[in-house]
Amino acid sequence: MDDGASQEEYIRWVLEAYRKTPGTMGAIRRTDRVLAAQLYQRGISASVVENAFVLAATRRLMRPANAPPLGSIRSLAYFLPVIEEVLGLRVSPDYFQYLRHKLERIAPSR
Repeated sequence: MDDGASQEEYIRWVLEAYRKTPGTMGAIRRTDRVLAAQLYQRGISASVVENAFVLAATRRLMRPANAPPLGSIRSLAYFLPVIEEVLGLRVSPDYFQYLRHKLERIAPSR
């Protein structure tokens, strides 16, 4: 997504990416829409949000096989700490590309 997008385009993109992220319920709530608008107003780039979705989903799926199952993510707010973490990370974009490929291999089909 182009970071020069309008607020409406940004919100639509964030919510669709959230909905498609493995581990989420796939439902969008009003509070998710409000939070997406706040992320836009804070100037959080779409790539940071996407990287946070990928990082969190990969972590959730890479748990030990005998670990108790995790519940579905019910809110975009779940990703706020991971968004903040991604903002502070100093890693190559290749790292997130690696995680995307890993996620594609391990994530169940939606």
